[in-house]
Amino acid sequence: MSDAVTSITLRALEGTPLADPNIRDLVVATANSIGERNNVAVHAIRSDGQAITIDLDAPKLVALGFAAELRRVTDRWYRNKTGRSLWGEPRTSRDDDE
Repeated sequence: MSDAVTSITLRALEGTPLADPNIRDLVVATANSIGERNNVAVHAIRSDGQAITIDLDAPKLVALGFAAELRRVTDRWYRNKTGRSLWGEPRTSRDDDE
């Protein structure tokens, strides 16, 4: 067990995809699975239609990697299912110039 609980949040940039219980349940199950595979305790998971917040027994750097893996896996699944990104594509400075 690490010294502190770290919270991470993934937020959809558009819409409320996590309002669909099937999508939310898959994201929650994936988070728990990543935690189990990597020996990271998942203390709590909170979700609304747009975001999911996970409390991990891990340092910040581990939590960041956890979030990246959760985003990658769930976005790939959602993209295969719908053709769209679950979390959205972040804006780049190039987008601002256009």
